[in-house]
Amino acid sequence: MSLCRLAALTSFILLAIALHAPKSQAADPAWPQVRQVDAQPLLLQVQRLSEALDFIGRPLDGETQQALAALRNESDDAIVVAKVQQLLDPHCITAISIDDGKLTTSRPGLPVPVTNGGWTNHLVKVCNAMGVRSHLTVTSPNARPLPHSPPEKVASRWLGLSMYDGRPMQPDLSGLELEYRIIQCYSARIGDLSATLTFSADLSQTDDSQAIRKWRFSEGADGWNAMNQCKITTGGEQLTVKSFGDDPFFGTAVQADEGEFQVRIRAQSDKEGILQLFWWTKDKPQADGRRRVNVPITSTANTTYEINIKVAGELAGLRIDPNIKPATLVVDWIDLIRMDATIDKSQSVELDFESKPAIPVKLSIQDKPGLPVVAAFEIRDSYGRSYPEQTKRLAPDLFFQSQVYRTDGQTISLPPGAYTVKCWRGPHSLPQVKQIVVKDQPVDADFAITRWIDPTELGWWSGDHHIHAAGCLHYVNPTEGILPKQMLLQTMGEDMNIGCCLTWGPCFDYQKQFFTGSVDDVSQYPYLIRYDVEVSGFGSHQSGHLNLLRLNEQIYPGGDSKHHWPTLGLNTLRWAKRQGAVCGPAHSANGLNNYIGRLGDYQDGPKGLPHFNLPRMDGIGACEYVVDITHEVEGPDGKPVPAVDFISTMDTSRVDELNMWYHTLNCGYRVRASGETDFPCISGQRVGMGRVYVKVPGKLTFEDWILGIREGRSYISDGTGHLMDFEASLDGGKSYLPVGGDNSEIASDAGLTMNCRAKCAVRLAPDRNGNSPQAEVELIVNGLPVETKIIPGDGSRHDLQFETKIDSSSWVALRTFPNAHTNPFFVEIGDKPIRPSQASVQWMQACTEQCWNVKQRTYAANEMQDARQAYQHARETYQAMLDEFNTAGE
Repeated sequence: MSLCRLAALTSFILLAIALHAPKSQAADPAWPQVRQVDAQPLLLQVQRLSEALDFIGRPLDGETQQALAALRNESDDAIVVAKVQQLLDPHCITAISIDDGKLTTSRPGLPVPVTNGGWTNHLVKVCNAMGVRSHLTVTSPNARPLPHSPPEKVASRWLGLSMYDGRPMQPDLSGLELEYRIIQCYSARIGDLSATLTFSADLSQTDDSQAIRKWRFSEGADGWNAMNQCKITTGGEQLTVKSFGDDPFFGTAVQADEGEFQVRIRAQSDKEGILQLFWWTKDKPQADGRRRVNVPITSTANTTYEINIKVAGELAGLRIDPNIKPATLVVDWIDLIRMDATIDKSQSVELDFESKPAIPVKLSIQDKPGLPVVAAFEIRDSYGRSYPEQTKRLAPDLFFQSQVYRTDGQTISLPPGAYTVKCWRGPHSLPQVKQIVVKDQPVDADFAITRWIDPTELGWWSGDHHIHAAGCLHYVNPTEGILPKQMLLQTMGEDMNIGCCLTWGPCFDYQKQFFTGSVDDVSQYPYLIRYDVEVSGFGSHQSGHLNLLRLNEQIYPGGDSKHHWPTLGLNTLRWAKRQGAVCGPAHSANGLNNYIGRLGDYQDGPKGLPHFNLPRMDGIGACEYVVDITHEVEGPDGKPVPAVDFISTMDTSRVDELNMWYHTLNCGYRVRASGETDFPCISGQRVGMGRVYVKVPGKLTFEDWILGIREGRSYISDGTGHLMDFEASLDGGKSYLPVGGDNSEIASDAGLTMNCRAKCAVRLAPDRNGNSPQAEVELIVNGLPVETKIIPGDGSRHDLQFETKIDSSSWVALRTFPNAHTNPFFVEIGDKPIRPSQASVQWMQACTEQCWNVKQRTYAANEMQDARQAYQHARETYQAMLDEFNTAGE
C-alpha cells in the first residue's frame, strides 16, 4: 500500500473514532459555564488545541472544525465564548473550576468511552477564574503501573492516563478564564469500569509554590550541564543532549527540603532504551543506585515522563542518564514539583468508563519447517506509541521493551487504527516491516522470516551465558521476576539457542527453585535454557562478579541462601571448579575503562589494542581476575585445573574487554572469550546482543555447547559479524585443525608458516547514501594485526585465506573489530611458553597491585589471609615471567 493511500485510510479511520465523548454534560447542574472571556486569546488557545489533536492523530471532526473556524469572523465575544463551549464541552470527561482558592471537579453525564488495548483522546474543561498559570496534573490509583504492583492491585490498575502537554500546547495553564486541555486514556480491560481521577494545580500564585523549579530553555541550558559522555546544545526553546559511550548523563543543582517530588520531562529520543533519574542530597552528595528510578524511553513519540521520587534529606541535585547508548534526546521542558504540598490543591472525581473490545490480529510466522517459531513484534501507531502499552504489561510481555514475543498462530488485540509492525527473529534475520490497518473485523497478518545468515547450518550454535529472570529492570511485584517459560520466549524470539539464566542477589530465594543442575524442562529443542548462578549482590561480588555455569550445586555450603558466601572470588571458584563448573568474570570492562595513568612509554596497538592505560580496578568486572588466572585449583577428579575458563565480552567497553584478554594471552594463559548481554541490567533491549557461537558436532546439547566455551571452539559476536570455521594448517593447506580441536594447541620444533582460513560475513548498517560500508577481517598474532582482508559489509559470505610466519611461541586469532572475534590457536615453538610481550606482564603486575589497593577492604577478616596468599602468588608468578625475560636478555 502506498504511503498516500495509507495516510488517507488512516485519516478516515481516525476520523471515525476521533474524540468519542459524552453528550449531556450541560444537563448536569454542576457543569460550569463561563460567560465572559476575551475572544482573541480564547480562539488562539482553541487553535493550538485543534493543531495538537491533529498532530497526535485524533483530529476534531470536520463539522466541529468548520464551526470553530467560522468564529474568527464573529465580533461578539459572548457569542464566541458560548459557541466554543457548545462545541467542545461534549468532548470533555470532566470540568475543573478554579476559584476562591480551591479546585473543584464536575462529572460528565455519560460513561467515558475507551477501547481495550488502545488510547483515546478526550478533553478537560478548565474554568480558571483565578488566572492560575501552573501545571495541571492528573493522577489515579487505577493508572499506576502494573509492573511492581502488589498482586491484589493488578485488577484495579487497568487505566493508562496522561495529560498531553506537548507542542503546540503549552505545558502550563494559560491563565485564561476558559481553556481546554487534552487527556489521553488507555484501557487494559473490557467492560463497564470506574476510576478515580485526581486533578491538581498550584493555586498559591506565590513563592510558596509546589513547583520547586521549571526549566524552559528559552535562554540556554538553564543550569543543566553535560557531566559525562554527552554534549548539550540549546535552540528553538529546546535542550538537545547528544550522548556517546555507554554511560552518558547530565545534571543540575537544585535546592529543596526533603519530601515527595515528581520530575516531569517532556522529551523525544531517537533511540529506544531506559532513561534513569538519579538524585543526591546535601549530606550524601553522590548519585548512586539506591537513589535512582528507571523509566522505559520510547522513540519517535514526543512523550511526557512523570517520575516520582521520595527524598530523605535536603535535595541538592538531579541527574538524568538519557540512554546507555549513543542517542539524541530533545527536551522541551523539565519540571520539579513537590507532590506532598498539593493535598489542599487537588480534587478527585469518580468517572465511569465503557471499554470496548479491541480487534484480534492473528500473527502467522513462517520459518523452518518442523521447529518451534517465536518472533519479535514491535507495533506502533501513527504517533509512535508501542502496543500493548508498556506500563500495562505483565510477563510474558516486558514493560521495558518496545517489542513483544509471539508464537506462530497467536493473536494480539489492537484497537481500530493504522499500525506499523516490525517483525524479526534475532540478528540473523532481515527485519520485515508491514503496514496493518485494523477496522472492525479480525485481521490476519502474515510474516516470513528471512535470514541473511544462518550459522546453525554449519553447526555453530549461539548463546548468551549471562541473562537474568529477576533484578535490575525486572519487577519484584506482582511476582519476583519472571518464569522459565517467559525467559525461553525471549531466547526463542531472538533465535538464540542457549540461554544461561543466572540467579543472583535480587529475588534469590524465589528464583533458586528453578535450578536443577540440568537443562530446564520448558526448553524446546533447539532452544535450551539452564539456570545457574552469578555471584552478584552477595559474597565476593565487590572484587568482581563471577559467572558460575554448569553447576551441580547451586548454593555454597553453610546455608540455603546468598548470605554466607566467600568474599574472596578465588574461594568461590575453588568450590565451583570442584563440581566441574565453567567459570569467568562478568561484564569485564567494569572497573577497567577508567584510568589512573599509563605503564611506561609503550605505544598502543592499532585500534587501541593492546593499550597500556592502567585501570582503576574499582568496578565489578575483570578485576580480581588478574589474580585468579594465575591459580590452578582442584577439579572434580582431584587434578588441578585453571581457576578461570573464560573472560566475558560484548556488553561493556570492547576495547577494554579485549585489552585485558590480550594481555592475559600475552602472559601465556589459555583463557577463552565468551559473549554476554547481562540482560536486563546492562541492557533490557533484548537477550543475545552479545553472543558466543560454539561449534557443536551433531545434535546440540548444553554439555557440548558449554564445554565448547572452555575448549575455545567458539567465536564471540554481536550478531553482525561472523568468523566461522576458523582453521589452521602447518603443511601448506593439505590438512587443517579447527579452532578448539586438540585444545587449539599446535607444537613445532622450529619456526613455521601458518596458513589460516575461515568463512566470514559482516552486515553493517548502510551509510546515509544507502551504501554498505566495507569491513576489515584481521589476522591477529599476539594482539597485533599481521594481515588484513577487506570484504563488503553487506552480509555476503566470503572464504578467506591468511598466511603468516611464526618464529616464536604465539597465539593467533581472527577479528572484525568491534563486531566479532575468534578464540585463538596456541602455537608453541621449541617447547617455549607463549610470552611475546614483557610489557603485558608488567601491565598485569601493575594491575595486580592496583587491585589489591582497591579490593583488600572487601575481603572478610576470616578470609584476609587467603586473600594475601592469593595476591602474593600472583605477584610471584608475574615476577617469575619477568625474570624469564631478564634471563633471556643476558
